Amino acid sequence: MARILVVGGSLGGLFAANMLHRAGHEVRVLEKVRGSMNGRGAGIVSHDALVAALGRAGLDVADSLGVAVQDRVLLAPDGQTLQRLHMPQVLTSWSRLYDLLRQAFPASAYVQGASVTHIEQHADGVEVHAQCEQGLRQWQADLLVASDGIRSTVRQQLLPEVQPQYAGYVAWRGVCEEGLLSQFTLDTLFDSFGFCVPPNEQIIGYPVAGADRHTARGQRAYNFVWYRPAYQAPELQALLTDADGVHHPLGIAPNKISWREVARMREDAQRLLAPQFAEIIQKCAFPFLQPIFDLASHTLCKGRVVLMGDAGFVARPHIGMGVAKAAVDALSLCDAIQTQGASPEALRHYESQRLPAGQEAVARARWLGSFMRSDGSPALQQERMHLAITETAIDLGRYGHQSVFIGVPA
Repeated sequence: MARILVVGGSLGGLFAANMLHRAGHEVRVLEKVRGSMNGRGAGIVSHDALVAALGRAGLDVADSLGVAVQDRVLLAPDGQTLQRLHMPQVLTSWSRLYDLLRQAFPASAYVQGASVTHIEQHADGVEVHAQCEQGLRQWQADLLVASDGIRSTVRQQLLPEVQPQYAGYVAWRGVCEEGLLSQFTLDTLFDSFGFCVPPNEQIIGYPVAGADRHTARGQRAYNFVWYRPAYQAPELQALLTDADGVHHPLGIAPNKISWREVARMREDAQRLLAPQFAEIIQKCAFPFLQPIFDLASHTLCKGRVVLMGDAGFVARPHIGMGVAKAAVDALSLCDAIQTQGASPEALRHYESQRLPAGQEAVARARWLGSFMRSDGSPALQQERMHLAITETAIDLGRYGHQSVFIGVPA
C-alpha cells in the first residue's frame, strides 16, 4: 500500500482518489476551496468511457446518470429546423458527478481549505506544503497526483514554461429551468441536443437534471454554451471587468460579471439566435462567462509527481470530453501504479499513454473551434454547420470514430 496525495478535489481528482482508494492505497485529497463546491459548472456530455470510469470508482449509475436525448437539431435564426440527426446520448451535470464521487470517498481524507504553496521531492518520496486555516502544514507521500486545473500550482512549479493560450473567443454558459419556458421552445428544442450557428459564432444546448437532480419531465433544466469572438485584448478585458471596474484576468466569478455585459449579451441573443435559444438565455437567472484556452504540456511527470486532467491538458469544450478525459487519465494512472508500484516508472508508463492522448484532444478541439469562422463560400459554411452538428461533443468510440484519448485502458 502506497501513500498518495491528490492535489485538487474536483472531478478529476476525485476520480483518481476513489480508484486509488479502492485499490488499497492510503489516499488524501487536498482541495483549496472551503465549504460546498456544489453548483459549479453546468452540463456535461457523458461517454461510455465516463460510465466505465465511474464503475472503477465503485459507482454503478448507468441508468441514473442524467437525461437521455435521442436527436440533434440545427435551428435557423428564425427558429425553423434545418437539420435533424438521430444520435442518442446521456447528458449529466457537474454537480451530479461531484456528489457521487464526493460521497464515495472517505470524508476524513478530503482536506478543504488547503492551498499548496510548494512541493519538495526526494529520492523516495514527495513533501507538499500547503497553507491551511490552522497555518502552514506539510504532508509526505510516495506519489503526488496534481489535478488542480488549468491554473495548476503544481504545474507552475514543475513546468513554469507551460501556460494557457487564449483562443480568441469566450463562452457564455448557463442553465434555464424547464418550467419557465414556452411551449414552443419545449416542443421544438428542449428534448434535443440543439445547435444554432450565427456568423462567426455557435451555440449548443441540451437538457440536464434540474434542481435537486430531478430528471422528470417538467423538473429538468436546459444547459447552453454560446461561443462568441473576443479577438482583441480590450474586448476580453471589458468582459472580465466587473461593474466596479476591477479586472479579473484569470476568470470572473458569475456574481462579478458586469450587469452591462449581461444585458448586452441578452440583447445580442434576441438579434442573432433562434428564438428558442434567445428565450432560454433571457430566462437564465445566472449566466456565467468562460474565456476559452488551450493548454498542452510537453511532459506529464517529473520524478514522483504526475499531472492529470486539466493540470496537464485543456482542450476547448467543443469536444465535450474534458471530464471523460480526466476519468480515463485516472484509469490509466491507477492501472500503471497497480502493475508497476507507486514509482517514477509507473508515472512514465502513464505518460506514454496519456501524453499523445492529450495532444490529440487539443488538436481535435481546435479543429472543431475552426467551424465558427464564416470566411468562406456559402457552400463551405454549410459544410462547417454540418460538421458542427455531427462532430461536436460526440462519443468517438460509440459513433464509429477511433481516438486514443477516449479509449478506456484495458
